Amino acid sequence: MSQKSIALSKTNLIICGIAILLIIAGFLLMTGPATTLEGGFEPDIFSARRIKLAPVVCLSGFVLMVVGILYPSKEKSSTSGK
Repeated sequence: MSQKSIALSKTNLIICGIAILLIIAGFLLMTGPATTLEGGFEPDIFSARRIKLAPVVCLSGFVLMVVGILYPSKEKSSTSGK
């Protein structure tokens, strides 16, 4: 597959891959024990990891995804000047 048939450059794809990993890590940070009727109230659902850290990690992943898509590629900008 040639580089001309891909819309994004290699750098853009690497940034988007890192963003996907950040989003997955954020969702994994949100997981934990659920509150069940038999077990009663589970105070871990209000832990700082689940309500503060995980959403920040997910949000940074989504922002990095936008940056990865909009990041200008050097190959296209150098050829457009000629």
